[in-house]
Amino acid sequence: MIAIKILRFKKDERINYGIYENGILKEIKGDLFKEFKISNNTFNLDDVEILSPVEPPNIIAIGLNYQNHATETGHEFPERPVIFLKATTSITGPGSNIIIPAQAPDYVDYEAELAVIIGKKAKNIEAAEVDDYILGYTCANDISARDCQLEIDQQWARGKSFDTFCPIGPWIETELEPDNLRIASILNGEIMQESNTADMIFDIRAIVSYCSKNMTLLPGTVILSGTPEGVGMAREPEVYLKPGDRIEVEIEGIGRLSNDIVAE
Repeated sequence: MIAIKILRFKKDERINYGIYENGILKEIKGDLFKEFKISNNTFNLDDVEILSPVEPPNIIAIGLNYQNHATETGHEFPERPVIFLKATTSITGPGSNIIIPAQAPDYVDYEAELAVIIGKKAKNIEAAEVDDYILGYTCANDISARDCQLEIDQQWARGKSFDTFCPIGPWIETELEPDNLRIASILNGEIMQESNTADMIFDIRAIVSYCSKNMTLLPGTVILSGTPEGVGMAREPEVYLKPGDRIEVEIEGIGRLSNDIVAE
């Protein structure tokens, strides 16, 4: 496949997918996960609302998957990928607000992540087959209420799943080699995380294969592949998101995902 950028956008109350190239957004007709063609309808990015690149049937996330992040949080390297789930209602798009929940306002953290978008149904696939099942990659931010995750609930579901806690975007990059990419998070213009996907304990192909052997991966499934060192809870002093902040995720070969922080 030729490398393309796939966007999901809203124009005149209508939501559709498009291909972005040479500064022009070209609307597509058909099913993104089956067959589609590029139409003659074109738009400027400034004239549309860019949404999350997909509405996933599942969000699967991998914890403790960067060596230096496992070290900074005091954990041994896991023997196999650590899987958890985020509610699909946590999805939001580029440029949208991340809402600090009234239920848990004080310890909301950022996590820059490379996200995998599954392109076709996958079950029990091997690592060597994985590329055939991936539609592409995008930036993600695994927002986390640390008090819910680590102290109050002592499990991850609620703290990872508040509304807007999974911004992804700005688009899906279809052709990308995922194993050697700079990844960073930037808070109010200051770099907080800066690493490379080469620091992953389990690479993308191993992650997708492993997930497929535990659950069926449906088209549009989002897999978050873990975060590098530099998260807010591991810093001295600790740094948490607050209303008025802007948090950004930047990944080499994809671009930048930016979101502003507001109170509920």
